[in-house]
Amino acid sequence: MLKVSSKGRYGVKAVYELALHYGRGPVTVSLIAQSQNISEQYLEQLMPALKRAGIVKGIRGAQGGYMLARDPAAVSVRDVVGAVEGPIVLTDCSNESEQTVGCNELERCIGPDVWARVQDAMVDAMAAISFEQLINQQRVQAKRRLTLVKESGG
Repeated sequence: MLKVSSKGRYGVKAVYELALHYGRGPVTVSLIAQSQNISEQYLEQLMPALKRAGIVKGIRGAQGGYMLARDPAAVSVRDVVGAVEGPIVLTDCSNESEQTVGCNELERCIGPDVWARVQDAMVDAMAAISFEQLINQQRVQAKRRLTLVKESGG
C-alpha cells in the first residue's frame, strides 16, 4: 500500500487552512491546529519546512502567525508534499539512485521504466491540484450538501 505520511497529509491540511485565509493576514498555529484537527506541536515541526520552501511566511509579534507566501492558485499539493516529505520517490527503482546504478538486474529489468512512469504520473497529478482548486471544490460540495438538506426538508 502506497501512503503519503502524516507529514504530507498534515502539511496539505495546514496550507489549505492558510489558503482559506489568504489575503486576510497571518493565522496562528493554534487556529490552524484547531480548524484542521492537528496537534500544535506537530504543526510547529512542519512550518519551518514550508517556510524554507517559500510556501508560507512567518509573521512575528502579538498579531503574528503564518500566511501563504504565494497566491493559492500558485501553490500545488506537490509543492507542499515535496517540502515536508522531501523528493517524491515511489521506489528505489523509479529513479536513478545508488540502488539502480549498482543493480545487477538493471539491463533486463522493466522496473525502472514502469515505476518511473507511475511516479511521474503521480507527481504530475499532485502538481495539477492547486489550493485555489481545492477551495473552489469544497465550496461547490458545501452548496450541494446544503441544497440536498433543503430538498429533504431538513
